[in-house]
Amino acid sequence: MPMLNTKGFGDELQKMGFSFYSGVPCSFLKSFINYAMNECEYIAAANEGEAVAISSGAVLAGKKAVVLMQNSGLTNAVSPLASLNYPFQIPILGFVSLRGEPGTSDEPQHELMGKITTEMLDLMQVEWQFLATDLETAKGQLWQANKCITNNQPFFFVVRKGTFTDEFLQKEMVSSCTNRIKRIKNPTIKEEMPLRYEALHIINGWKDNQTAVIATTGKTGRELYEIEDAPNHFYMVGSMGCAASLGLGLALACRDLDVTVIDGDGALLMRMGSLATNGYYNPGNLLHILLDNHTYDSTGGQSTVSVNTDFVEIAAASGYTNSIYVHNRKELKSALSEWKQSGGLTFLHMRIANGSKSRLGRPKMKPYEVKERLQSFIKQ
Repeated sequence: MPMLNTKGFGDELQKMGFSFYSGVPCSFLKSFINYAMNECEYIAAANEGEAVAISSGAVLAGKKAVVLMQNSGLTNAVSPLASLNYPFQIPILGFVSLRGEPGTSDEPQHELMGKITTEMLDLMQVEWQFLATDLETAKGQLWQANKCITNNQPFFFVVRKGTFTDEFLQKEMVSSCTNRIKRIKNPTIKEEMPLRYEALHIINGWKDNQTAVIATTGKTGRELYEIEDAPNHFYMVGSMGCAASLGLGLALACRDLDVTVIDGDGALLMRMGSLATNGYYNPGNLLHILLDNHTYDSTGGQSTVSVNTDFVEIAAASGYTNSIYVHNRKELKSALSEWKQSGGLTFLHMRIANGSKSRLGRPKMKPYEVKERLQSFIKQ
């Protein structure tokens, strides 16, 4: 059976401008992943949905990004593909393996996914093709895929077993992060629990024209929108838990931009592996703020399980350079000013009160218009 020359194919992708990769390993894709790690910028994600969000963040910065995953992980990527990439029209190039292909022998856990992989892509309105094993044919497919990307549509290649020729890993990933500061909750300091609206006012008043602000889905983005609708704001309307990963991709792809992510406890708990990924790659231009009210405020105030979770300790153990508990509004202002001066991957955890602004509106711009406005801001 003929095989696709991995290096030749990867080099062709680079000629088209695809040099930013994120993914989760699969044995069918191992040689292609090795190529990406050897020749390009590759971000190893904790899960496939995170990889999609990281790549999407890089696209916001003007990169052409690739995501790699096993088809079992396509289920994990459904949320961002359906509620981030689709409404915001963020185009990524995907490669998904076809474990459990009907008519082949594979492990039992891949049987169902093998049957429904392409149907899932169809349902999500993602254009796709089986990747050819002939390099010249594959080059033609890349031109078709690139046309979709240019039109702000994602495109996926479905990869069968034995598609890629061997490519051996030449360099290992090395983490350079060092934890400098950890400030845990101090019972002797007076603790305030402002409303989220009040905390957002402070954050919004602090930002400058070198800062992009990503607000997690739900009332966080809606309240920020009511405080000020600005071109450097990105209001996530879905893909719960992906804000920090989107911020990572943006921060890595645009190092001269300050990226601030405003997260919620329910969202962060949903994809807490993002803390480990962020800590490993440790971009000094990323500030991650958690406003924690122990509830799912946007869906009726049901309790989360964050009451027993020490986010400051977890962020510090994950490799954040600075991990700080914020007791009150004065400390929040001080921590923001300190970060602006010294930088470093920083996590701020602040407890806030339950509840939100009454008669809260929603952004009137369409999601893809918010994306395009942010991209224009970044280019400037």
